[in-house]
Amino acid sequence: MLARTPTRKIAATLAVLLLTTAGAAAAAAARTGDQQNGANSEVPAHHHDTHGEHATQARHGRALRVTLRGVEGQRVGVVSLRRAGDVLVVSGLTWGLTPGFHGFHIHTTGLCDADAPTGPFTTAGGHFDAGAAHTHGDHAGDMPSLLVTENGRAYARFITDRFTLAQLSEGDGSAVMVHEDRDNFAHIPERYTSGGVVGPDDSTKKTGDAGTRAACGVID
Repeated sequence: MLARTPTRKIAATLAVLLLTTAGAAAAAAARTGDQQNGANSEVPAHHHDTHGEHATQARHGRALRVTLRGVEGQRVGVVSLRRAGDVLVVSGLTWGLTPGFHGFHIHTTGLCDADAPTGPFTTAGGHFDAGAAHTHGDHAGDMPSLLVTENGRAYARFITDRFTLAQLSEGDGSAVMVHEDRDNFAHIPERYTSGGVVGPDDSTKKTGDAGTRAACGVID
């Protein structure tokens, strides 16, 4: 004759099994969420919200994410700056810009005023140089140009060791800037003459003739 297992003992065993299974599922879901969040943090996307105009600093100061806005205040891109050992990984995604190359830099001041009297976003100052005094092309904040496709989108990803997250955030902050025109990185040989000036003039040496400022994002 088979022995009968008490009903209460069966119920208790089932409850333990259910709790164990639920805990394992929750842990697996958390691990999956962490992996997805880590992947998303590296590549900007349209749905990422940067919590307003200013950059948000990630845990332990390892990353910054910046919203780019155009002269009408519209959101036109996001830029991520993430520390990876001795370098920073810079990832940028933009949309709604005119096709072609656009100058792409870090500027000295974290103030993006599209209505500034001297021109859009001129409140962000010149190119960030980490306290040095280089000419354009060698500024710490000089970055590879953005190449915008016919549908107005651009994506860039590169590494740099010319500045740190702390340097970008200290004092009055800094700003990520996209210009209207292409950047020549002040590469004008002396055999060229413009306006009676042999080689690059002062404007070229400062800005690379990238033109007016099309989009700006504050780092603070």
